[in-house]
This record gives sequence, structure tokens and C-alpha cells, in this order.
Amino acid sequence: MRKLPARHALLAALATVTLLTSGCSAETGATSPAAAGADGQRPSSIVTPDPGPSRQLPVTGVPDGEPTGVARAGSDGKATKSPLKVASYDRGTRRAVISSTGKATSAPAPAPAVGDVIASGPAPGAPEGLLAEVTDVAGKTEKGTEVRTEPTTLGALLGDDKADGTVPVDPAAVDVEPLVQGVKVSWAKAGNVHVGPQGAKVPLGSLRIDVGASVPLPVTEGARVSGAVSVAGFVQLAPEVEFSYDGSSALTPDSAFLGLTGDWTSQWALKGRAVAGGKPVRIPFAKLHADPVIQVGPVPVVVNLDLTAYVQVAADGSVSVDVKQDLKGGFRIGGSYSKAGGWKPVSTSDITSTPVRAKVTAAGSVKAALGAEATVGLYGAVGVTADLAPYLRGEASAAATPGSLVGAWKVYGGVDLTGWLQLQLSIFGTPVFEHRIPLGALHREWPLAEGKGIVA
Repeated sequence: MRKLPARHALLAALATVTLLTSGCSAETGATSPAAAGADGQRPSSIVTPDPGPSRQLPVTGVPDGEPTGVARAGSDGKATKSPLKVASYDRGTRRAVISSTGKATSAPAPAPAVGDVIASGPAPGAPEGLLAEVTDVAGKTEKGTEVRTEPTTLGALLGDDKADGTVPVDPAAVDVEPLVQGVKVSWAKAGNVHVGPQGAKVPLGSLRIDVGASVPLPVTEGARVSGAVSVAGFVQLAPEVEFSYDGSSALTPDSAFLGLTGDWTSQWALKGRAVAGGKPVRIPFAKLHADPVIQVGPVPVVVNLDLTAYVQVAADGSVSVDVKQDLKGGFRIGGSYSKAGGWKPVSTSDITSTPVRAKVTAAGSVKAALGAEATVGLYGAVGVTADLAPYLRGEASAAATPGSLVGAWKVYGGVDLTGWLQLQLSIFGTPVFEHRIPLGALHREWPLAEGKGIVA
């Protein structure tokens, strides 16, 4: 896997965490069987909103690359700063060691107690962050206080607060794994920092993936193929995390949103001849992963992003194609919750294309997409999966005339956007839904070019 150099320093900085004390006493000891659920796990506590007005928390990037430690202190149950961190976590036993960051404060940090809620950036043993409630304090160790935990929700952490904002994803924090030869990565960020062969041309905050040489593709699965087609080009993304939460009502939030938005730019060419018919073939050419931390007031929220860039080609009949196009536009995918309507999918795109060249000959059809499948989640729990696939589609027909074969052809641009919401979006503290919710298929297509001529 190719890891960009800044990644290592960033993950180390993101290991600072939060401890939220939910007003419990310093009680220790194991959870009693009566307090446990049917599966033997202790149910998460339900936060009773403070009768006073809700706070409007800012949603920002992490200051100086380091999440702010917080603690729920005092009778109002509001989150405040605390010099605590997760020194280690064991996913199998759900045991964590809580220690001090070593930073000077006006008052000593309180000892971890049953009922505390831990919200952590990436930490040893929890590379995707940690959101958990303390169920037992096991005792002191050389590295800190060992506690037992169970999963909890953001509702138990944010309480009756409100938050709404969008945070860009730092391209330097993205791990990229090339899956075929010829893939090159470029990005640019503030401070005149740029990486890769196209780094100086990439807009700030953008990540570009080039398939530098034409990638030969089998045309269809399970079909006899004569000829071949190839795809070459690039995809450029400027992704942003969109997060909102309104906990001003009792028991469950009034509303919530988690999604991925951003700008999409790509330029690619499809060229070759294929004689085939069958299922489309999809070839992934790069995998991307990032765990950006967004600061919701004093609370660090870890967002997990995975994206696979791919080429997909299908042909029917005998087609020779030589097309190239530019695509630009924006997209927005996510899940939106309201108390009245529950969870609903969000999927929009205004991507449009311009042909640089376009020609299809012979008879048949071909469709090729240069797309990306993305997943967005929180603290390791997948919430939204979406497949954004801008495509080219060409078709040609031929008719015999005395002494020649006359053909007509058309080329179309389009975009498909599909996906679904996952059960794990209940991490917001909203009711659990029992099945995946489809995003609903977004399909747009427009003509690019057409022509007629003699087919050789």
C-alpha cells in the first residue's frame, strides 16, 4: 500500500482523545447481570437533555492536527476540555487504558469512572477511532487506568447540543493503494505543498489519480472476445465531510446528517475495437482510505472514508470506438434523519460532460464508466455506501447499400448514482432500522455527438 508521508505524523497527532463524564460517581466494579441486556452487554445510558438552551457547537477541522480532549463535568452535563487520552485499546476484550496527555491544566484530570463516555481519535488498537462507554474500572497499570467498555452513541455524548458544518478532507491524510500498473497520485494543499507529477496543477485540497498508460480491458465476462479496448485518463476529487446534529429534543435527536460532498473532475479516453456480448467487466485501479477527525465543539468525531476508483466496460456486437470527454461537477451523498420521517437517503449530482472527440463505427454498442464506490462511516461503523459512475455510451448501426456499407453513430454522456444507508447510522442515537435503505437510482444522460458515413 502506498502511504503518503504526512500520514504517519497525522495519525500520531490524532491519538489525543476525549473523556466525557456523564455525571456518574466514581463507582467501580463489574456490571451486574440485571443491568445487562439480553446479549449480556450493558445497554447505553440515555441522556436527559439539559432544561436550559442547547449549545450551537462549531464543526471544524482539527486544530493543529490534534483533536481536543473533553470531559462531561458539572451538573449541567456539558462537554468540556480534559487532559485525558486513550493509551491503548483491545478490540477483542473492549478494554482500554486511559492516561493523561501530560499537558498542564488548572485542575487535575478526574479518574475514569463507570458511565464515562470515551470519544477518541485514531489510537493504538483503534485505528478508526473509538466511541464507547465505561462499564467497569479495572484498576491502575503502568500506562494508566484500565477500563472495560461497550459501544455507545453520539446521542450519549452530544446530549442536547446542536452542530452543523462541512469540513474538507486533507488530501495528505489519504492512503492510496494502486491496483494496476501506471497509476500515479497527485495532490496539493495550503502552504505551497504539492505531491506527485500533477501536483503543481491540482487545485488546493484536491486529490488526483492518473491512469498514466492505457489499461487494456477484457470487454465482457463469460463471453468470447475478439479485439480489445483501453481506457486512460484521470479522476480528481475534492471531498468534504458534511455533519449535522440537533439533540434539543428528549430521548432521540431532532435531526442528523452524515454525508460526503465535493467536486469531481475527470478526463478520460476510450479507444479500441470489441466484438462481444455479455456482462459488464469492472476493474478497480486504486483504493483510497482516510480517517479524518472533525471537531464538533470540544468533541472529536472520527469519520471513516473508503473509496475505490474503477473502470467498467461492456460491449454488444462489433464496435470500434474512439471517444474522449471532460467531466466536471459536484456530488452529495448521505443519510438525513428527522424525528418525523426517520432516516432518508440523499443523493444528488450535477456532473456534466463535454466531448473532446467522439466517433463510433461498425454495428453494436459500448458503455464505459470511470467511477468511484465510496463508503462513509463513524468510528469504524459503515453508514453510507454510494457508487458514482460518470460514463460514455456509444452506439452504431450499419446498412448495406450497393457497393458500400453506410453507418450511423451516436455518443452519449451520463452519470449513474446508486447506493444505500446502513444499519450503523444508529450510532447517532436514533432508532435502529431493520434493513438497508436504498439511496435510489439517480440516472442522467445527454447526447454528445453523432454522425454518418461509410463503414470500411
